[in-house]
Amino acid sequence: MLVAFSVAPTTSNEDDDGSVTEAVAQAVKVVKDSGLPYELNSMFTIVEGEWDEVFSVIRRATDVVADTAPRTSLVIKADIRPGYTGQLTEKVRRVEEELGGLV
Repeated sequence: MLVAFSVAPTTSNEDDDGSVTEAVAQAVKVVKDSGLPYELNSMFTIVEGEWDEVFSVIRRATDVVADTAPRTSLVIKADIRPGYTGQLTEKVRRVEEELGGLV
């Protein structure tokens, strides 16, 4: 399965510039240390693996962020396709192939 998730602390400090970089970096470290295939982009972290292992990583990443603030936001989107692996890159490759490598 592929799971895209975004976790960040919420803030109410008006003097704060709204950056959540430090907390998000801590969450991404949890993902990186898990050894699961992942991809980071400006909005989400995408993790590939089996249900229990992926959601365990998301839980741990969320806990790390929750330690930094009294309130945490978590968004999750999953592509559940039993029997398929390597889809983190394969799905993109198929679209690029369809477009004639124009991506």
